[in-house]
Amino acid sequence: MKPSRRHTISVAVVESDPVRYVGLRAILSSERDIQVRSATVASVVQSQNDHVIVLAVDRGTVFLNAMATLKTRQPGVRIIVTGPENRDEDVLRAIAAGAKGYVSEEASPAEFKKAVREVHAGSVWLPRRVLATFIERSTYIARVSHSRKETIISSRERQVLRLLVAGCSNREIAKELGIIERTVKAHVAQLLRKIGVPNRIALSVHAVTHSLLEPQQ
Repeated sequence: MKPSRRHTISVAVVESDPVRYVGLRAILSSERDIQVRSATVASVVQSQNDHVIVLAVDRGTVFLNAMATLKTRQPGVRIIVTGPENRDEDVLRAIAAGAKGYVSEEASPAEFKKAVREVHAGSVWLPRRVLATFIERSTYIARVSHSRKETIISSRERQVLRLLVAGCSNREIAKELGIIERTVKAHVAQLLRKIGVPNRIALSVHAVTHSLLEPQQ
């Protein structure tokens, strides 16, 4: 007997590599309560039936733009990002952009299916190692910034910060913003001093946990 439609999890996979899509479909379609379809960002925006979106991570602004579009047009949708193993920066920028889960490309079929169900149910799915690191760094940053006044950053610094969280290098940030790389380095150094953190990863965590990517009122 087929599962009731209201209990079926509709998963849209946004994946440009057809081989990877076939692999993901084979993993998820083996479950009677999961329906899988190939999708684009545009088709997901037009659909009202997708419960979970599986999105492949990439570096730079393409990924951020896709996430921003999905979260703006479909704010209730739950997004799982897939990407390489042991890439903390990718996990951080996925969370910053609004993802509810991050699953390694090397994850087992059982882990991937569990992640889909957990995210669909409203939970967050992250590798334990990354989650522990995230909490540790967030706690450290909270201690450092506890006695500080609200950090004021300029609109240009916020642009740099957003691209930094996206995993862009100084050269990529410079190209995106139309400025020289030395200026980017100066902005990053200024952000590190203002916020009082030791490195770019800690800066990314602080940006995520303190909503510094949003315009200040």
